[in-house]
Amino acid sequence: QVRLAEAGGGLAQSGGSLRLSCAASGGTTYNMGWWRQAPGKEREFVTLFRWTDGSTFYRESVKGRFTISRDDAKNTVYLQMDSLTPEDTAVYYCVAASKSFLGVTDPWVHDWVYDFWGQGIQVTVSP
Repeated sequence: QVRLAEAGGGLAQSGGSLRLSCAASGGTTYNMGWWRQAPGKEREFVTLFRWTDGSTFYRESVKGRFTISRDDAKNTVYLQMDSLTPEDTAVYYCVAASKSFLGVTDPWVHDWVYDFWGQGIQVTVSP
């Protein structure tokens, strides 16, 4: 069973930055990323690092502000979040997928492609 351990959430001011990390243990290498769920809203895809070819994927609203990276030696992904806005306030979930979906359009926006989910970590951005 794979365990995803998230860290780094907390409170930031609008325009500020936070860095999340997610360490995977107990399994082989996975494609890893983040989803989030804001209060009263459905959870949504944020970003993914595809281990197979190093490709990264982002939802439109975070492009240019969020950066995902990966440390293969530590089996850990990082999410650097800059220029935060109150709309980024949410519980952020680390996710892992065993399949790479090469050649498939936008597979990462579907929650059913993921094999494992973390417990979630709160990110709050004040105005």
